[in-house]
Amino acid sequence: MTSLTCELIWVKQFLQEIKFCDIHTMKMYCDNQAALHIASNPVFHERTKHIEIDCHFVREKLLTKEICTEFIGSNDQLADVLTKSLRGPRIEFICSKLGTYNLYAPA
Repeated sequence: MTSLTCELIWVKQFLQEIKFCDIHTMKMYCDNQAALHIASNPVFHERTKHIEIDCHFVREKLLTKEICTEFIGSNDQLADVLTKSLRGPRIEFICSKLGTYNLYAPA
């Protein structure tokens, strides 16, 4: 989540520098409920000690409303096509959701 938050902030600043559009709150989808809870909960537990700095960064961006987090089920995670080895039907489903099409398909 921290890496994605950094990327979103970079894209937002880039778009503002080229005066493309004014971006308010960016939505971050995550399929890990534990990560969402840790990012939004100000109370740290002993098990989360090693990720405390990352959590502070994400929480700061959540509190300033630069990003907002939303849970998305694993079956609806469109980023899987970029990060996982998937079979044909699942790839076709995700690509249709993303609005892509096969350039090499017969007309």
